[in-house]
Amino acid sequence: MRTLELRLGRPDGSFNIRLRLHRLWPALLLMAACAALALISLRAGALHLSLEQVWAALHGRGSRLEVAVVQQWRLPRVAMALVIGAALGMSGAVFQSLLRNPLGSPDVVGFNTGAYTGALLVITLAGGSHFQIAGGALAGGLASAALVYLLAWRNGVHGLRLIIVGIAVSAMLSALNSWLLINASLESAMSAAIWGAGTLNGMTWSKGLPSALLCLLAMLAALALQPRMRLLEMGDDCASALGVPAERTRLWLMALGVALIASATAAAGPIAFIALAAPQIAQRLQRARATCPLTAAWTGALLLLAADYGAQHLFYPRQLPVGVVTICMGGLYLLWLLLRQTGGRKP
Repeated sequence: MRTLELRLGRPDGSFNIRLRLHRLWPALLLMAACAALALISLRAGALHLSLEQVWAALHGRGSRLEVAVVQQWRLPRVAMALVIGAALGMSGAVFQSLLRNPLGSPDVVGFNTGAYTGALLVITLAGGSHFQIAGGALAGGLASAALVYLLAWRNGVHGLRLIIVGIAVSAMLSALNSWLLINASLESAMSAAIWGAGTLNGMTWSKGLPSALLCLLAMLAALALQPRMRLLEMGDDCASALGVPAERTRLWLMALGVALIASATAAAGPIAFIALAAPQIAQRLQRARATCPLTAAWTGALLLLAADYGAQHLFYPRQLPVGVVTICMGGLYLLWLLLRQTGGRKP
């Protein structure tokens, strides 16, 4: 079977990226869909533009208004939707592979809840700027992940125990978040509620670029560790027999997954459903037992871009937070999945 191999540094091949060519086709189709939807998003709005006008504005031609609308308002939002969606999709693929459970998502384990807690502490106690809130979200996500990992450790970390501990920690953090909102000032509570819904409204290059760089670096590192992740799916004993340090590799992958979800949350707030569903949808597109993180990333990018387009235009001129739309998408997807699995069965 043909394989595309990229060598990134170490001669022993432990950090090579190997992509099976027959699995690239779903990713290529998803990339084309993302490009088409991105062009549609750049055209649509109060100032409707043609494809020629969008192309000219991207190259700095056309009127000042058209260039400003495309390059400064719409393009940062589209680009960040793609990057954040890809980060969420790949993070979900990493955790579902490590935990060997389709529910092993950062949404369920509670890492994005920890990021929300970190942001809430900054908003309610310090009234911080956008970058301080982003830093608080990143610190909160990493701290909650460390807490879950330590509480779940029993001569190693196993999937079901980590999920149960994560749900418990998430419930406690949700209670803490509610208490912080109740005791905050009205202005702080409103700011926290808007941020907590998950939104790309007002996204600019200066706000999104730091998180985008972190997401891209973490995604490259996760792709480099994909061969080791596949060996871990065979079990720790098999991975160790093939020369892969199981616990250390699991810790690195978890750290990368947390970095992805925390960076995405820092940029746009907690966005549900994408990390949970994107790997499962990608797996169905590939018709494979294991999910390719690259395909999951492109699936997440397409889902979030589509959700953001709907958030902007479904109730125009009023815009919804994209997190509201993704939650609705998640509910419909889970309902469809339940009906599909129980269809034809007699009670």
